[in-house]
Amino acid sequence: MANDPAGAGAAGERSSPEPEPPSVEAAFAVQPPPPWWQQVTARSVAVSVVLGTLFSFMAMRTGLTAGLVPSFNMSASLLSFFVIKSWTRLMARCGVASQPFTRQENVVVQTCIISCATLSLYGGFTTYLLAMNGTVAKSAGGASDGRDVNTLHTGKIMAFLFLVSFSSLFCTLPLRKIMIVDYKLTYPSGSAIAGIVNSFHTPKGAATAKLQVNALFKSVAGSFMWSFFQWFYTAGDGCGFQAFPLFGLNAYKERFYFDFSASLVGVGMICPYLINFSMLLGSISSSRFIWPALQTKQGKWYTDPSPTSFKGINGYKVPMGIAMVLGDCLFQLGAISIKAAQHYRKGRQAQKLADGGSADGGGGSRPDDEDQWQARYDERRRNQVFLNDGIPDHFAEAGYVALAALSTALVPRIFPKIRYQHVAVVYTVAPILAFCNSYASGLMDWSLATVYGKLAIFLVGAWVGAESGGVIAGLAACGVIVVVIGNAAELMHDFKTGYLTLTSPVSMFASQAIGTALGCVINPGVFATFQRLVGVDHLGDAGSPYSAPMAIAYRALAVLSVEGLGTLPKHSATLCAACFAVAVCLDAAAATARARRWRVGGWVPNPMAMAIPFFIGPTFAVDMCVGSLLLMAWRRADKQGASTLAIVVASGLICGDGLWALPLSVLTMLKVQPPICMKFLSSYQSQQMRQHFVPTMDGHLSTMHQ
Repeated sequence: MANDPAGAGAAGERSSPEPEPPSVEAAFAVQPPPPWWQQVTARSVAVSVVLGTLFSFMAMRTGLTAGLVPSFNMSASLLSFFVIKSWTRLMARCGVASQPFTRQENVVVQTCIISCATLSLYGGFTTYLLAMNGTVAKSAGGASDGRDVNTLHTGKIMAFLFLVSFSSLFCTLPLRKIMIVDYKLTYPSGSAIAGIVNSFHTPKGAATAKLQVNALFKSVAGSFMWSFFQWFYTAGDGCGFQAFPLFGLNAYKERFYFDFSASLVGVGMICPYLINFSMLLGSISSSRFIWPALQTKQGKWYTDPSPTSFKGINGYKVPMGIAMVLGDCLFQLGAISIKAAQHYRKGRQAQKLADGGSADGGGGSRPDDEDQWQARYDERRRNQVFLNDGIPDHFAEAGYVALAALSTALVPRIFPKIRYQHVAVVYTVAPILAFCNSYASGLMDWSLATVYGKLAIFLVGAWVGAESGGVIAGLAACGVIVVVIGNAAELMHDFKTGYLTLTSPVSMFASQAIGTALGCVINPGVFATFQRLVGVDHLGDAGSPYSAPMAIAYRALAVLSVEGLGTLPKHSATLCAACFAVAVCLDAAAATARARRWRVGGWVPNPMAMAIPFFIGPTFAVDMCVGSLLLMAWRRADKQGASTLAIVVASGLICGDGLWALPLSVLTMLKVQPPICMKFLSSYQSQQMRQHFVPTMDGHLSTMHQ
């Protein structure tokens, strides 16, 4: 699953592809790729169901807590390799013949898993869908009357995902040859996963995979046991390690503390250092300087004392964070669009020169020209498989038109506030935006789907208006745009992986369709599980562990799109403009430093990451910075071991902590209470407790002695 810095809180950068040997396909020449119907097997689908559920749970839990969803692509490839490899060995020991496990089947399983888990991000369970309910509306400080709240049932969520998600599949198909064969875009994530899969199916790669699997299971077990240990000390409100005042009680009141969350430490190990320390910088600047200064203005700039009202201090916190998000998004959108246009123009010019040279050269080409014209063995082999076994473009075009028409008719029934013409316009512009986003993602590994989604919130929300339910209409339009455009870019990464591993495009499309169908069923079920385990009122509540920070951001965007800045307290618009300018300046400084290769370029804070503490406070930034510090120490002690095992260990920490939610729910249902409450008191509170509690105990003991 790809990281989406623009929309998921700057979750980080993908791993760059490892350098390939001179000829990868020569090493696999004795293993010709099987036909596509032998690449998509029953065991691959069965494994995809189990692992897709696991990764969807991990991704959704991370999005509901930290707002960041790291990439689980490598972990998915590793686990799918391990599970099916173990399956085939078990069948062999039992004397049952089984189909050999090929790299093509490995890619099919990985594609199914990621297609399923990606919908936990793009499906809106931690963003736009959750932003429609009343709890998030209250946390965001906006009005929550009937026209601005829409709580969806699981069945309607499934219907919406089935309608929209499969549109992205058909939208992607006509682009695959243009992007991968004609433009030769790298798609770094897809190339990196292909390199991993190719290496797994060699003897050396299999040994590395075994080492990684052992580390993964150890970290899962350690994280699970740590969560179990912490449970014993949570017998009461504010008890346990989650309320550990590491920086003192005064800092604890401002939510500066380390809560010993293994999953957040794991997320911090996956995300880049710059993202985590940018979050810490945003936490310090907001909680230490900006909010205390604004609190002194109560009665002058604002009068509402409520911490969640847009008429009070929340009318500064959320809009200022939104301003930084928009500044970063718009700058990145402009910068990447310019780069993509320049790359496209240079490619067209090079193609014209090549065509002209071949026409003028006739039959007298020099040997150097002939060598340049001939493709390498790997490229010729891959082009042969990729182009000969394809799906007609007219099939994809007809499928997209049919699904667009069906969605235009049915989406307004799911979201009554959005009308047919709004959905039709969104589906009309979606293929153009999908092309732009897929091209940019192939160049720089950045998906800007959520940027386009935020723009859809503003445009459709303003078009519908506040009186007609523009908040819900804007969020629904955002959902259509994000799913279609985001999935299109992700699937192009999968096609690139298939291209580099000689996986048939037909089997890739089939695995994407299976994974998408699984995601449309599994993710709503996982979300409903969270609602039962955590409670509907706690999902999106700013004071709960599942605060869903990005859902609050999306809700605030939708409210501002229909109500405007006039509803905010005094000077809020000025401060928002200042935050917008700061975000643009920071992005411009970072871009300039990268272009001129200044060493300071890696230290310019990321505005998107700085904005997250504006919504949820500094707690998660501390945990994630601890993850970065642990990774720094590991790399200093053992650089090779860290590069090989860091991502899988981090994934294990996230998974183990998430799995503890299942036995915890069972203990809660059985009304089993933890035996101990560990709490930290100030010296004054401790003194008061001694005065009231200790004498009573002394008198009780003396009575017993008598």
